[in-house]
Amino acid sequence: MGHRIPKILIVDDNDVMRMLLRGILRGEEYEIVGEARNGLQAVEAVQRLSPDIVCLDVMMPEMDGLEALQAIKQAKPETTVVMITGSPSKENFQESIQGGAAGFIIKPFNAARVLDTLGRVWPARAGARAQ
Repeated sequence: MGHRIPKILIVDDNDVMRMLLRGILRGEEYEIVGEARNGLQAVEAVQRLSPDIVCLDVMMPEMDGLEALQAIKQAKPETTVVMITGSPSKENFQESIQGGAAGFIIKPFNAARVLDTLGRVWPARAGARAQ
């Protein structure tokens, strides 16, 4: 009881990036429930799939990650959102944290660091939920 595999939605407009992230998470204690390639798809997928964690790219067409973050947090505030960024500017960090992001994954992906970040953002939530 209490220990369930978190469902993850991967959002990145770059197919290769999504594939790499999927590869890192495969075989770990995460279930990838879907992928999206822009912010609009991401918001729709969150409502449809109710993922526990969204890995959300900052730079995307149609609706960028920061806008999508706000929309996701409005629709499902309990969702844990981790931002993916290739160039972490201070502004991005501040906006993301203010917007409710739980952490950051920096590109190019480092598998150990990705798993470390997800491990940090998730157990706290699992514990909080069990009460």
